[in-house]
Amino acid sequence: MVTTDAQIEHVRALVAAIPAGFVATYGDLADAAGLSTPRTVGWIMRTDSSDLPWHRVVPASGKPAPHLAHRQLSRLALDGTPISGDRVDMSRARHTF
Repeated sequence: MVTTDAQIEHVRALVAAIPAGFVATYGDLADAAGLSTPRTVGWIMRTDSSDLPWHRVVPASGKPAPHLAHRQLSRLALDGTPISGDRVDMSRARHTF
């Protein structure tokens, strides 16, 4: 399935709407955008998110990917996001669309 420009822009708008102190999962974004899989959100984030609060998008576990963990958790802490150890406290930080 081809991802349309409209779908990409919808995901970008959703990411931009995540408030400081909160996060959304790839699955949350896929559901809110009507996409069939969170992997599409991952692709969009990898290719077109430099101007977005990318750090507010996390896996459902709340644990960032190892290569991003330090930078992402640091940015989230600056946002005031609840963090427990090496992961986001999803019960307190999960944004709902």
